Amino acid sequence: MQIWVNGGLRDADAAQVSVLDHGITVGDGIFETVKAEKGTTFALTRHLARLTRSARGLGLPDPDLDEVRRACAAVLDANPVALGRMRITYTGGLSPLGSERGDSGPTLVVAVGETRRRPDTTAVITVPWTRNERSAVAGLKTTSYAENVVALARAHGQGATEALFGNTVGALCEGTGSNVFVVVDGQLHTPPLASGCLAGITRELVVEWTGAQETELPLDVLERAEEVFLTSTLRDVQAVHRVDGRELTGTPGPVTAKAMRVFDERAASDLDP
Repeated sequence: MQIWVNGGLRDADAAQVSVLDHGITVGDGIFETVKAEKGTTFALTRHLARLTRSARGLGLPDPDLDEVRRACAAVLDANPVALGRMRITYTGGLSPLGSERGDSGPTLVVAVGETRRRPDTTAVITVPWTRNERSAVAGLKTTSYAENVVALARAHGQGATEALFGNTVGALCEGTGSNVFVVVDGQLHTPPLASGCLAGITRELVVEWTGAQETELPLDVLERAEEVFLTSTLRDVQAVHRVDGRELTGTPGPVTAKAMRVFDERAASDLDP
């Protein structure tokens, strides 16, 4: 594997970042996960726009998007994969041991790893921990992912692939790495960005392409929703067949199936929508 680190490709065993990098010591960094198929990326422009928004939210310098594009192209050219998870990581760079950021400039790393297409349906759980919709980093895709690691481990321990959070006021928010949609009375809804959820790229496209409504929803909507599905870069649109102990249909329901079909068709016709 070849990885882009601060201006050039490196073999994996030589791709090094300082142990004093602020992304390592305090999680001062942001990232994007981009789907790559046969050497091409999907929705890269939207991902890079969000990378910039996240950088500004943390007070990092705007990333050089031309360099990021060059890095992505170089990494994909050097690492041919049929279906890949490309990870763009951008951190505060070499800094003192503490919260204060140094002045050496940011770190940029781009890597890609092979992955497989997800199943059409999955199981999820809810967790007792909350998203803070008033946090300084609410809605930013930061490298501070420890609470997601803990929640996802609990999901895996209960035979699920995702954990869903409520926020501090008991509203449905998001998963550890996904957005959530529900069908209530035949209508498709997803939590608004004000809930504290990440502005997912796939979420954004599904809202645009299906007309889903952004609605504040109580967490217990999951106990009565007719259909539930997840969206993310690598899940695309994935139906949910079980929420905690509640069984839903074993195959995607009609609204979910339509969203899956629309997404697949629109995504295939435009790789950078």
